Amino acid sequence: MTVREQVLRRARGYIDDGSFLRQLADLVAYQTESHPPGRKKELERYCAEGLGPIVSKLGFSVEILPNPLEEHGPVLLATRHEGDGLPTILIYGHGDVVRAMPERWRADLDPWKLKVEGDRVYGRGVVDNKGQHLLAIEALRAILEEKGSLGFNAKIFVETGEEAGSPGLKAFLERHRERCAADVFIALDGPRQSMQVPDITLGTRGGLAVDLIVDLREGSHHSGHWGGLLKDPAVILAHAISTIISRDGRILVPGWTPKSVPESVTRASRAVVIEDAPGALKPDEGWGEPGLSRTEKIYAWSSAIVLASVSGQPEAPVPAVSGFAKARIQLRHTVDVDAAEVAPALKRHLAEQGFTEVEVRPVVERDMFPPSRTDPDDRWVRRVAESMETTVGRPPNLIPNIGASGPSEFFKQTLGVPILWIPQSYGGCGQHGPDEHGLLSLFHDGLGIMAGVFWDIGAETTAKSAGNSG
Repeated sequence: MTVREQVLRRARGYIDDGSFLRQLADLVAYQTESHPPGRKKELERYCAEGLGPIVSKLGFSVEILPNPLEEHGPVLLATRHEGDGLPTILIYGHGDVVRAMPERWRADLDPWKLKVEGDRVYGRGVVDNKGQHLLAIEALRAILEEKGSLGFNAKIFVETGEEAGSPGLKAFLERHRERCAADVFIALDGPRQSMQVPDITLGTRGGLAVDLIVDLREGSHHSGHWGGLLKDPAVILAHAISTIISRDGRILVPGWTPKSVPESVTRASRAVVIEDAPGALKPDEGWGEPGLSRTEKIYAWSSAIVLASVSGQPEAPVPAVSGFAKARIQLRHTVDVDAAEVAPALKRHLAEQGFTEVEVRPVVERDMFPPSRTDPDDRWVRRVAESMETTVGRPPNLIPNIGASGPSEFFKQTLGVPILWIPQSYGGCGQHGPDEHGLLSLFHDGLGIMAGVFWDIGAETTAKSAGNSG
């Protein structure tokens, strides 16, 4: 058995000996909800009393740094420096979770208490994201226990506001640019597309929203007397929306979709292997941009939906012509669309279509995540993909960017690093709903995959150093 194989066996053994689950149970017990704000003390405890001692035992110096926005939770930054000439890996995670919603969980489950049932491990944060950043940390532990060093410098960056839109994160990175400097960003978060094929995700789509408002008059007026005489704002709004999104789901606003998509992105998107879980939703046939595959629509294109719309009093309708209607449109987009032009483009489009009574108002309620994408041909992508193929016996999916949004671009812009996400959950995990759970089988795989990735980076660095010294 090679040393690499011994490291992978050691890492996977943390599932078998129960040590991984014991640590995860301790972390899940911290009630680290970040939205709405109000759990700052618990977020601080998670860093200082929960995660901090785990990483300090691995030879990391631990700092708990305040958020530039003082009402929000801190950042744990742990550093292990092995040499000035070695590459530095920044390992990202987030210790906060969405609302627990205990009333919606199964009666025999408690969001803050880990429970194992067969292959399933229940608890809030088990996959999003406490269990996943613990996987990366435990993979480092396996290497350190086997040989005493990593062969590279490592920084563990755990924020506590991701579920609230990472408030203060961009300012934090700008303030601590040198402290956070690295050669590559690696994170574990989100679901895999297939139980059989692991993923490397290279970024995220951006997410933003605009409100469409038709405000014609004060109050409502009797429909028997004024119906057919007064303009109906809901009708005007519905027709305006029909010029934004077609009846078959195509985006019709110039500037809301990419003018062109890089060939490497198209190639990677088309090659993604997706495995739908039993009973999972299926895409509606014929919906969305024609000529694109399912994976291209999510990973290389934009999507627009109506998040909500209202006119009158839906909860208690009255026979009256309303004077007001409002809808919120969300756009998810890749780096190939200019976010700053989204609202202006919509204003021009509606004006050209004759909808002068529709006001376009950009939504700014929290930090908006910009889109991010690393080139699939980047050398860090290639070396991590080769490592994963060595471990699992087949190439991983290379996903240019997930369909959702996240903080990737803050790191890419500020630190200038390639972004790699290596998710170890699955689509049915319930990560933002009741009964959130991970799978022991995927944790087992994830420990082996990440131990292999970190081992290979260190081994390559060591080999280069030996060659240079010779």
